[in-house]
Amino acid sequence: MTTLLVIAKEPVPGRVKTRLTPPYTPREAARLAEAALTDTLLAVLAAPARRRVLVLDGSPGPWAPPGIEVVPQSGGGLDERLAAAFGLCTGPALLVGMDTPQLTAGLLGPALRPGGWRGCDAWFGPAADGGFWALGLAAPDPELLRGVPMSVPETGAAQRRRLAGAGLSVRELPLLRDVDTADDARLVAAEAPHTRFAALVARLSGTGVR
Repeated sequence: MTTLLVIAKEPVPGRVKTRLTPPYTPREAARLAEAALTDTLLAVLAAPARRRVLVLDGSPGPWAPPGIEVVPQSGGGLDERLAAAFGLCTGPALLVGMDTPQLTAGLLGPALRPGGWRGCDAWFGPAADGGFWALGLAAPDPELLRGVPMSVPETGAAQRRRLAGAGLSVRELPLLRDVDTADDARLVAAEAPHTRFAALVARLSGTGVR
């Protein structure tokens, strides 16, 4: 079976979701990050997997549910941290971030169902901002990520080129929107109204309490 990896930051005010500020305060942005991470971890728990690993920058809190193994992130840039996460794995591994609270086990299903890796070397989940929200490797190789420019509009294209250049057969997961800005937060909340993230967006918007 596949190892599921979630790479995330501890939701500390001023350290996460800084692009949500303004209109949200740093504390509110951290609460939204925590809700998004919680939704993501619950989706991972609901999916079939050999291991479920949270690769965390920071310390786990009460938002970390039982059944999730927590390991510290490595140092370096995001490409190095993603590479190191895959380096923890033997056998197929699928990595997601904490920016897509609309994630469900069903969205991961194509890669995790029996035969999901048959004839497939990699799974790629494109993000609407040009990045990617998921990356799966049948044979995890950290060198497939090192040196890929991260957090730029061409990140997804660059990562796809890296996979293609290695001769890998790649299948795609659905396109999702990352939550980076307040507009993203509203759109994702509308798309996934039953999530903890959507409920918090509604509370923050509806009460005006800051």
